[in-house]
Amino acid sequence: MFRPNRFFSTMCLLIITAFLFTACGTAATPTAAPATVAPTAAPTQASPIKIGFFLPDTSTARYDTKDKPLFEADLSAICPTCQVIYDNSPHDPSEQLSAVEAALTNGVKVVTIMAVDTKAAATIADKAKAAGVPVVSYSRLLQNSDGVTVNLAFNLTDYGKAQAQSLIDALNKKGIANPKIVQILGAANDSNVPVMEAGHMDVFKPLVDAGKLTIIKTENTPNWDPATAQNEMQQIITETGGQIDGVLTENDGMAGGIIQAFKTAGISPIPPVVGGERDLAASPRIEAGTPRRYADPPIPMIAEYAAKVSYGLATTGQVPAGMVTGTTNNGSIDVPTVFIPVGVVDITNVKSTIIADNVWTVDQICTPEFDAACKAAGLK
Repeated sequence: MFRPNRFFSTMCLLIITAFLFTACGTAATPTAAPATVAPTAAPTQASPIKIGFFLPDTSTARYDTKDKPLFEADLSAICPTCQVIYDNSPHDPSEQLSAVEAALTNGVKVVTIMAVDTKAAATIADKAKAAGVPVVSYSRLLQNSDGVTVNLAFNLTDYGKAQAQSLIDALNKKGIANPKIVQILGAANDSNVPVMEAGHMDVFKPLVDAGKLTIIKTENTPNWDPATAQNEMQQIITETGGQIDGVLTENDGMAGGIIQAFKTAGISPIPPVVGGERDLAASPRIEAGTPRRYADPPIPMIAEYAAKVSYGLATTGQVPAGMVTGTTNNGSIDVPTVFIPVGVVDITNVKSTIIADNVWTVDQICTPEFDAACKAAGLK
């Protein structure tokens, strides 16, 4: 007997079974694997801009403790990715040359340098020019090379005048008629020295000609070495029997050696000694009265200008607009020059110069030995 319900149930089962087999057959067919995508290469990081900074001696405290960190900080502020290649040569022109050669090989874009020997350093400027690298003279003009790109300089004639006038003012204050003085100058192979001495003589010569001043002796000190300056001063004290009313020297390190020579000779009070360059040891001597004052090259300013000039040359090949204010002849070319003003520091303005400029702090200057002098000067 035909039963519709069973027939339709059987037919549905067969249809469903056929459908399932068909579906399973389709699912078993393999599909192509997705194409492999090569990893994207990481972007190449730009190499840092390398700038060489070279200083001339390790016996002058300011170079490692002030010029270097100030230059690095100022450069980092305008170029965080710049890299400073630094060397401070211990009075050795050959070592400085080797350091610059190594830096050129290492890819520096600018050589900013205070030369040990400004004449011998012509070789440095020539090598840099051959490598297509600009050269910045930092405070000492490299001589006899057309490879010097720009000169950063204190107005050295004014610097010399400020030193000389400081000594005359101190002698006048003591009421000394026709004082007898000594000049202990820097190294003879430093191009700055004759320019500063010309500034001295602008002040001294009229007085010498009028019979109101006697220059007993003038010495040049190899490598600006304080110990050598002390020996020179000791010899002059012996020759003159200590009859010396004042001394002009050209930096604070040598001033310290000269003062020590007077102490060793038992001379008291020590006559006025004028130095320069903001050495830490000189600041408490000012508070104590020796030396009375010194010419003041603003180190933070020259470091800042050096950073700006170096970065400009490294990135655009140009000195930033408005910075060059004249030229200075180096025996080969007239070098574009950025002139930096100088002042004078004495007991009346230590706070507004040395301390205000963050060169040294009150605690650094006012050590226990000079506590009373600092209180008298209003620093504590």
